[in-house]
Amino acid sequence: MSENVQAAQPGKSGAVNEVVEIIKTVVYALAIALFLRVLFFQPFTIPSGSMEPNLYTGDYIIVSKFSYGYSRHSIPFSPPLFEGRILGRPAERGDIVVFKLPRDGHTDYVKRVIGVAGDRIQMREGLLYLNGEQVRREPRGTFREASEFGAGRDVTRYQETLPGGRTYMTNDYGPQFDLDDTAEFTVPEGHYFMMGDNRDNSEDSRAPNGGVGYVPADNLVGRAQIILLSWNPEASILKPWTWVLEARPSRFVHVLK
Repeated sequence: MSENVQAAQPGKSGAVNEVVEIIKTVVYALAIALFLRVLFFQPFTIPSGSMEPNLYTGDYIIVSKFSYGYSRHSIPFSPPLFEGRILGRPAERGDIVVFKLPRDGHTDYVKRVIGVAGDRIQMREGLLYLNGEQVRREPRGTFREASEFGAGRDVTRYQETLPGGRTYMTNDYGPQFDLDDTAEFTVPEGHYFMMGDNRDNSEDSRAPNGGVGYVPADNLVGRAQIILLSWNPEASILKPWTWVLEARPSRFVHVLK
């Protein structure tokens, strides 16, 4: 009887060791993933059409965490471990940025930097003015937009050019919307003015009361660099066939401007 028990022990010990090794491997993998997520890159899924025509609902983007250095918002759950930014570098006009919503410090937003500290920003009849000068824009055609906001409606697309030469496309549904005419905003030190590229369907710095307001530099999470993958909103993780049928391969591995 004792011989049978002794003969079974090595097998049992081997199984335990195997389970321990599996657990260690998983822990190591999670630690490496967390390290990369905190210091280098973080994925985000776009939940709305506020950045059309450059980002669409269902785009899966990669954000570089090191572009602007690191703040407490670089760490999951934004623990109050320190103030300011480590190895901080300023964002530039035209950057597409993921940031924490100032009024709660937790919700992730993605917008484009339009104004930096000292800039004066104003919308007049749907036109963007920066430091008293109209930002140049050129029409690039009319399209039938398929977003939740523009389904069944025509939208005019413009190529907008910021001082310094940064260009990007914007959507405009016309001059009759709430944020097409605003007061003049002066961006305070240590803050940024953010706007969505879908100008008539974006809650951004143009709506300071209950909107985004000025975004503190500490709230920047990182710069959106690339659309890695993309699916139509109808895709569902519970319906594996939609992973293929609702994929948008033309948007895969698309570098953002």
